Amino acid sequence: MCVLLLILLLIGLGVFWIEARHRLRPASPLMLRQLDWNIETKGNDLHLEGWIEITNPHARMEVMVPELQVNPVLIGSSDLSDVTLRTAITPDHPDEETRADGYWPAYIVKGRKSTRIKVSVSLSTPTGQAIADRVDTVWMDVNWVNYGPFGRLERRQGVVVPLRRPAVLQPAEADYRFGENCKVLPLKTHLLGPLDNTIDVLRNYAGDLVQPGDILTIGETPVAVIQGRYTHPSMVKPTWIARLLCRVFHPTSSLATACGLQTLIDQVGPTRVILAWSIGLALKVVGLKGWFYRLAGEQARLIDDITGTTPPYDQTIVLGPADPVRLCQEAAEALGVSVAIVDVNDLGRVKVLASSNGCDEALLHRALRPNPAGNANERTPLVLVRPA
Repeated sequence: MCVLLLILLLIGLGVFWIEARHRLRPASPLMLRQLDWNIETKGNDLHLEGWIEITNPHARMEVMVPELQVNPVLIGSSDLSDVTLRTAITPDHPDEETRADGYWPAYIVKGRKSTRIKVSVSLSTPTGQAIADRVDTVWMDVNWVNYGPFGRLERRQGVVVPLRRPAVLQPAEADYRFGENCKVLPLKTHLLGPLDNTIDVLRNYAGDLVQPGDILTIGETPVAVIQGRYTHPSMVKPTWIARLLCRVFHPTSSLATACGLQTLIDQVGPTRVILAWSIGLALKVVGLKGWFYRLAGEQARLIDDITGTTPPYDQTIVLGPADPVRLCQEAAEALGVSVAIVDVNDLGRVKVLASSNGCDEALLHRALRPNPAGNANERTPLVLVRPA
C-alpha cells in the first residue's frame, strides 16, 4: 500500500513539475497586428504603405522592442529576380520624436499602451513591364525582438497583402460541375489572410450566386489563417516531451515533428498530450486506432505542419479555426443560405468541421468527395453546393 501511495505521489509531483514548467515558460505580452495597406500604382511601379500596431495589454510589465525589421517577399507566377525592393520603416511613437534616417531606436512599450510604425515598400523594375501583372501578393514578414523580464525573445510574424484580386464570378458565367444529385461550383479568391474577414469574403465572392437551398463551404485552413492562427516554427520552442513523443507518429503526420507536436502541447497542455499519447499507444497495440486524436482534442487532427498548405503559409504551422460553429451560424444569417467549414483531401475524405443549423451534411459528403476545390495552389477555398 505504501509503495502504491509513493508511486502515486511521484506521478503527481511529476505532473505538477511538467505543468509548472509549461505554464512558466518565457512569454511576452506584446501583440503585433498589421493594419490595412494602401496600394498605389506609379507607371509600371508599385508603392505600398501600411501600418503596424504593437500593443501591450499587461497592466504593469514594460517590454522593450530593440529590433524590428520588415522583409517583403514577392509571390507571383514568373521570374521576379529583376524587381527592386525598397523598404522604409518610420516609427510613430506617441512619446518620442520620429526619426527621419530609418534607424529603429529601442523602444519601451509600457503597460496598457501601444505604438504604431509606418511601413513603405516600393517595387520597381527596369524591364518596363508592369509589376502588377507579375506580382499578385506580397508577404510582409516582420522580424522583431521582445526584451523584458522573460528574457530576449525573437519573434516572426507575417501577413499577406494581395495586389490583385480575381474578378467576382457572375451568375451567367458560372460553370457548375455535376455530381451525385447535386452540382458544385469552386470559387476562386485572392490569397486570404488576417487582413480579410471571413463573412465579407463569402459575401464578396458568392453573394451574387447563392440561392435558397444552397450550401456555401469554405476550407478550414483559409478560415484559420484569416483568424491569424498560424505561427512560424522559429517561434515554437520544442520541449523534451515533444521531441520524444513525436517519433511515434506516422512520418506524414503533422505531429511527427517536434515543432508540430509542441504546437499541440501549447494549445492543450503537456499532461493531456502525455495521457492521450500513452493511452492511444496502448490501445493501438491491441488494434484500436485513433484514440490519441480523440483524447487529445480537435486541434490534434487540424494542425497543419509546414508544407501542408499553400505558399506562403507552407512555411508556417497552421492551427484549426477557432469557434467554427458560431462563425458558420453568423455567416448563414448574413447570406441567407447554409454555410459549412470543411476539410477535404484528394483521397475522398470529407470532414465537416462545423455547419449552420439545417445544413444537409449528407449532401456535402456526396458533393465534396471528388475534392472540387483541390489541394494544390488553385486558390478556390470556396465551393458552392446546389442540390440537383
